Order: sequence, then C-alpha cells, then structure tokens
Amino acid sequence: MATAHKIDYKIRNQIKLMKPKISLIAGPCQHETLEQSLEIATECKRVCDSHGIQYIFKASYDKANRTHNNGKRGVGMHTTMEAFAEIKESLNIKTLTDVHSVAEIDDIVGKSYPVDVLQIPAFLCRQTDLIKAACKTNKIVNIKKGQFLAPWDMEGVLSKTTGAKEVWITERGTSFGYNRLVVDYTGMQYMRKHYPVPIVFDATHSVQQPGGNGDSSGGNRDYVTGLACAAAGMGITHFFLEVHADPDNAPSDGPNMLKLKDFQTTVKRIALISKTLENAWWA
Repeated sequence: MATAHKIDYKIRNQIKLMKPKISLIAGPCQHETLEQSLEIATECKRVCDSHGIQYIFKASYDKANRTHNNGKRGVGMHTTMEAFAEIKESLNIKTLTDVHSVAEIDDIVGKSYPVDVLQIPAFLCRQTDLIKAACKTNKIVNIKKGQFLAPWDMEGVLSKTTGAKEVWITERGTSFGYNRLVVDYTGMQYMRKHYPVPIVFDATHSVQQPGGNGDSSGGNRDYVTGLACAAAGMGITHFFLEVHADPDNAPSDGPNMLKLKDFQTTVKRIALISKTLENAWWA
C-alpha cells in the first residue's frame, strides 16, 4: 500500500461540506421522458426534504459505455437538458449529469445548460484533459473512482483538479474477479482520512455485475440498503442512488436500481443512522 502524502493543492471545499450534513444524489440511470424524470425527482425530493437531506437530481443523456452495441444509450444532450430546465424550475434543486469529452463540457457551458454538477465516469477518472476541462467550469465536479483503482491512487487524480470550485470523490465498488464488484469500506475510510473532499458512496452501482448478463450488466438491488446503511454507520454522509419506478424495464442498469417505492425506506434508514452518529457523544 502506498504511503499517504499530504496533498498540497487547494480545493475550496476542504473545510466546507455541503449543508445540511447529509446529501443524496438520486435519479434514473438515463433520462427517458420529462414525465418520468419529474415523477422520480419529485418523490426523491419529498422524501429527502422530510429528513432534512439535501437532494440532487441525476440522469444521463448518453450512456457511452454500454456493454453491447445494442444497448440503449439515451435521448441525447439537448432533450435531456430541456427536461433538466423544467425539473430545476419546478423543484428548485441541483442537477448532475455525466460528461465523456471536453467537447461535451464545452457544449454544456457554451449553451448554459442547467447542470450544477459535472460527473466524471469511473472508466474515465484518469483522463487528464477531461478532468481539467470540468474543473475550469465553475461547477462542482464529482469524480467516480474507477473500479480498477486503489483508494490511494486517487491522490494522482485529485492532483489534476487545481482551481476547481468543489470536488467530490464517489466510491462505486471495486472489481473482484470477473463480473463482480465488492465494497471496500476500509478504502472509503482511507479516502475520508487523507483527502480533503467529500466522499460519496454509490450504493447502487456497487451491487452491479458488470457484463453479468452477457449483453448487459446484471446486479442485485436487494443489497443496496444494507450497503448504504453500513456506509452511514462509518460516517459517510453523501450518497448516490439510482432510482426508477420500473427498473426491471429500464433501458440500462435496471437490476441494480432501487425501485422508487422503496426509496423512502432506504433513505429513512440512512438518515436514522447518520443522525444517531451525529448526536452520539462518542462519534
């Protein structure tokens, strides 16, 4: 294991975490229709508001790393951003979406699309030009930690974020042989200790089975709530959950997405654990 070194770059959020203390990114894997995304965002916001949790809506306009060429990629940037504008106006919430190239970032900025958080996908988390371009936008940058990286490898990734408004690292599972991910909670603890940025736990992609269904990824949503609660128990306060009203018929990541009807139960448990720790004399 690499020796931890003090990071000497400046990130504005090193002493400022988002308020309220717990935050949650949630939404469908990819945007399909305005009606569907608005339904999901409305319910997620209602649940989060009831627990004093900051809610951020997420959806992708293009799933550029599908397992098979036949996989549905999305409805495109323009259509998705039109929906984002209506969702932001209706609910007054922040939004997050993935970017895959410098050109896409230029499009989002140049057209003033309503995106608050630019997300760097896990497979692209070491792409220097992509990260630097995102960090120049004055938007929050959420970097998904690659399934193939050790926690201490993220120091090199963070060295590319100088000048960023705010940076988050998202843990989304670690490769464990073929078609399998595991969650390394010691790795999350390492990142919390050594990196001056919020660590987000993505409980839904952590139960994914990459390529597990042959021409698509598999997964098991039954494990999501337990993993999220364990993360809350170790002090994680920033979470990422993909949610869908009918995940078994979703165009991507259906097996690992939470059902919208189960979202409230999962969030309630996260909030209970987090607030218990916050109020505990020994925490």
